[in-house]
Amino acid sequence: MIRSNRTIHRTADGRRIPGTWRHAFILNGGNYYLTDLTIYADGLVDCWELVTLAEFERKLASGWVATTLEDGARASGHELASWKFAEPYTWITPELLLAEIRDTIARLNGRPDSTGRCLALVDVFLADRTEANRAAARTAYLAIPESQRHYALGDMDYKDWPLQALVAGPGGTLPDGSEDDAEAAGDAEGASADVVTAEEYEEAVAYFEERDRWAAEYAARTPVDGPEQSYGPALQIYQTFPNGRSENPGKSALRNGYPAPIELDGTTYPTVAHAYWALSVAGTEPAARAAVAAAESAHQARRLATAAPRREGFDGARTAVMTRLLRAKYAQHPELAAVLRGTGDATVLYDDDSDFWGDNGGRGRNWMGRLLELVRAELHAEAAGVG
Repeated sequence: MIRSNRTIHRTADGRRIPGTWRHAFILNGGNYYLTDLTIYADGLVDCWELVTLAEFERKLASGWVATTLEDGARASGHELASWKFAEPYTWITPELLLAEIRDTIARLNGRPDSTGRCLALVDVFLADRTEANRAAARTAYLAIPESQRHYALGDMDYKDWPLQALVAGPGGTLPDGSEDDAEAAGDAEGASADVVTAEEYEEAVAYFEERDRWAAEYAARTPVDGPEQSYGPALQIYQTFPNGRSENPGKSALRNGYPAPIELDGTTYPTVAHAYWALSVAGTEPAARAAVAAAESAHQARRLATAAPRREGFDGARTAVMTRLLRAKYAQHPELAAVLRGTGDATVLYDDDSDFWGDNGGRGRNWMGRLLELVRAELHAEAAGVG
């Protein structure tokens, strides 16, 4: 089974192509190798080399990507272990694997896979219960790879039994004819595994009606502690080089180099950046630290700090240091705190020379943006009386 929550990316023509992976065996030189089969949104599959879907289908047909394992054959996992197969059994076929990969590519592109298409047609049937609509839903159900049908409803108690019964209809034959699935229905004890009774069918209809009711309630719920997603658009804070304070600085006031003096441990620094770079200098260099604090600009403060000996252990402490400085800035400048609070709950993307502090077009870790969001939340909490 391919689980699309295992996400990876590759870069092609400067674009990040999302992908996911599953285990597979490669048969090479008579030996089997356990490897990662990687599937990408653009339809390429990595099976020791990037191939198109058509080329991958030929790899399957040739046995290069193996779905049948020979008794007594040798196998290995790279730098992990080697072993010999004894009475091997596989439950995936070339056709099933190819169908699963097609579904994976659809999901990676945000399109409905075979399960999604089937459930959409089930909704059509439930809204208009004609035999033509049931036949369409049944055809779509059978298009789901057999290895995936149990997971179609996301209910491991009932598995796909209600889906089978619904698309078969009263008196119809279950598409899978699975006795285990019939027993999973619970109330339908002793029911036939092959022919759907009227009682079983009504139970299936009731299951979907309850499922729809629960889904509607879930979608309409209001989380106790607020929405799960930001309601504000992402906020990009580009690099700026202000010459002085402004009456209406806008989001540029959120830059660390914005001239908003802060007092810390008896020393006043022209900006957060000055304070940060001064504190990065070793305590054995008071003159260098004072020079950084008195630098003409944030850029000059950084340049002087880079040339001075670094405080031991500063790398591990830098996020805590920056958090303290940001708290000081917005506590000592209420008008700037209002600017930060005014961004609501928007994701903050901060550009910086450092990929540690900056987002930088998605290349960086954006720690500065994250810390601004943290301090903003503290300001919201203080305003709400829960700080």
